[in-house]
Amino acid sequence: MHSAQELVANIESLAALPTVYYRVREQLESPDGTIAEVARLVESDPAITTGVLRLVNSAFYGFSRKIESVERAIPILGMRQTHDLVLAMSVSAVFDGIRPQKLDMKHYWQSCMLTALAARELAYLACGLASERMFVVGLLADIGHPVMYQTVPELALEARTVADASGEPLFEAERRIVGCDYAEVGATLVDTWQLPTRFAEVIGAQISPRLGGERMQEAEVLHVAQIISNADRRGEASDQALARVDPRIWDDLGIGAAHFISVREAAEMNLSSCTAMFFPGAA
Repeated sequence: MHSAQELVANIESLAALPTVYYRVREQLESPDGTIAEVARLVESDPAITTGVLRLVNSAFYGFSRKIESVERAIPILGMRQTHDLVLAMSVSAVFDGIRPQKLDMKHYWQSCMLTALAARELAYLACGLASERMFVVGLLADIGHPVMYQTVPELALEARTVADASGEPLFEAERRIVGCDYAEVGATLVDTWQLPTRFAEVIGAQISPRLGGERMQEAEVLHVAQIISNADRRGEASDQALARVDPRIWDDLGIGAAHFISVREAAEMNLSSCTAMFFPGAA
């Protein structure tokens, strides 16, 4: 049996975030940080620069005028969105070079994007939740699985196969067969990356969101978004998937269960274009 800490320790050297992310974050958090310096740091990484400009000029953000430089983009995006966008680009770069034998990374990134889009839509509907931040948390929700398939591929695949065949929840099969589940591994990884603490708290609570404390609503959004993504992977009808959502979640979020179908439809409609923007190789 393996712990989440053990699996992350085994992959840590392969899955380190680019240095530019930490330098950008340091500038964004510093009272002496400047837009010009943040722009210079972002532009030192051509891949991140290209990704940021591609996104801010896309329908995803819907700005009315073309933005031609990172320095111009930052005040329009705001500091938090700039951080989250650089983080998203950095994460995709980290796992671009990892090819677990038993995990189809193309389908994996498409699934992550669907979770992210559903989380963004749900957060937008739920009063008081930051939809763009939840989009990035959604992208990271399943980040534990590449770690598991890279370190214990046979066990990870066995857990998935058993869960799919029996209907047993995947996290239960993983705890029994691997020793830990994808949410534990994901939370441990983002904690190791020293991301803002809310990322690890929300990702870690996505399976049992009512244990998420002050992050309960965010964890509930992620929980529902993952149900939508899993339903898409299985080809499951929305009414079947909706039955697996605890009705209390809709009360907590202040939205109706009827939104489940519209959120799923919106996420699926934008899946191809957004996957192409964030993960061109998975489109």
